[in-house]
Amino acid sequence: MNRKCMFGMLITVAVLAGCSGNAADAPQGAHADLVNVKLSAEQRQHVQIYTVAPSKYHKTIEANGAVDFDNDQATSVLAPFSGPVSRLLVSLGERVKKGSPLAAVDSSDFAAAIGAYHKALATAQTNRRLADLDKDLLQHNGVAQREAAQAETDAVNAEADRDAALQALVSLSVPAETIKEIQAGHAVSHAEGFIRAPINGTVVEKLVTPGELLQAGTTSCFTVANLSRMWVMAQIFGADLAAVGVGDSAEVTTGIDAKTLPGKVDNISALVDPDTRAVAVRVVVDNPGEILKKQMYVRVRIKASRETDGLLVPVSAILRDDENLPFVYLLQPDAASRVSTSPWARAPMRNTILPRA
Repeated sequence: MNRKCMFGMLITVAVLAGCSGNAADAPQGAHADLVNVKLSAEQRQHVQIYTVAPSKYHKTIEANGAVDFDNDQATSVLAPFSGPVSRLLVSLGERVKKGSPLAAVDSSDFAAAIGAYHKALATAQTNRRLADLDKDLLQHNGVAQREAAQAETDAVNAEADRDAALQALVSLSVPAETIKEIQAGHAVSHAEGFIRAPINGTVVEKLVTPGELLQAGTTSCFTVANLSRMWVMAQIFGADLAAVGVGDSAEVTTGIDAKTLPGKVDNISALVDPDTRAVAVRVVVDNPGEILKKQMYVRVRIKASRETDGLLVPVSAILRDDENLPFVYLLQPDAASRVSTSPWARAPMRNTILPRA
């Protein structure tokens, strides 16, 4: 249909339901010849006319999407030390807090780190006492300046080693209570290491079993994710991509119920999927009740914030033929018969995309 004919007037779907049998005689499909539909005076009383004119609107893009974790609030937990898993302390789906133990490991690395801190702590304390003693003797000429300076250097170096050993324990998630016991001179009876949750969230993956040998910094043990907010990766194709922008509002429909979840576009991929030729648009969605699950397929409606020029047609005026192509009925004079009354003509919209009003 050319653009010029779109400036005519449309009949809504409700009117068409009351048309005479002439409408049914009109051929279906965009390739058929247009046939007028004539209405009686009584039928015209139920006709509602809508004038089509160019206007500005906010385009709505519908797309399919897949749910993923919010990777800003999800993490894979790697083994911080090597050794066999002695106990698993959590189950799948269990909520944990930051620092909560997830598994216990019999680790020689853990024991070696505690022993190194014991040694560094004792050395630092001894060297500091010697340095302070030499400093006092120096004031009374009881020791040479050179010896006092060397004692101070040894004390500083020992304290640096002590701090490094302490940081090693912290990186291994040694509890603060255990560190305080070591600093107080108490021996740690059983050096059992714990893999701990790095964030608040839910245990969504458990990848190790009791007895499994872990490699420090390599073995993935758990995945912990905050499920209160999720990502939906919508697949947008070139024709609609220009209308989508960061910050646009969106609605996500799961199909589980009639409710929709509000979201917002926060990222548009710089890459095109080589298989589908689509661009991934990331929509951030709050997840009350944890309805959204990873890898769930959903429908996404994105309302563009930027304005677009076009012709707005009421949804009720758009019909579809046997090929599922849209068409509308136009009010126009019958040039062939030169009748003064207003017959109705059907106009296909095979090459025209009209937004919903």
